[in-house]
Amino acid sequence: MFRIPICAGTALVALAACTTQSPEAPSGNPLNLPDPLAAGWRGAPVCEQLSLTEYQRVLRCTFPPGVGHERHYHPPHFGYALSGGRMRLTDAQGTRDVTLADHSYFSSDGTAWHEVENVGTTTVQYLIIEPLVPHR
Repeated sequence: MFRIPICAGTALVALAACTTQSPEAPSGNPLNLPDPLAAGWRGAPVCEQLSLTEYQRVLRCTFPPGVGHERHYHPPHFGYALSGGRMRLTDAQGTRDVTLADHSYFSSDGTAWHEVENVGTTTVQYLIIEPLVPHR
């Protein structure tokens, strides 16, 4: 099966490591890292759970300037940027700065690991929607 991601704005794509579906796409948590809700920044949470049902979990993650998200993994999810800004992303491909557009969105098959830091002057905030059971 071949799927094309739903993405708007290449910077948000880079933050989410949004790629087409492939056999190499991360599954589970092979590195035993925290998920986005459990991961924080210098001991403080950056994501809050807005909703949890048997079918999905919705998180809102907020990054004021200078705040980041420690190394964590993502299961498959959909993301939506409520407010964008400049983020520094580190993952297996290295470190790079990306600019997120307000109201951009993406779909991801999962991310084995990454960490981010807001290196801009505006607060970045986005939603993460994770399905909890396979779609029928």
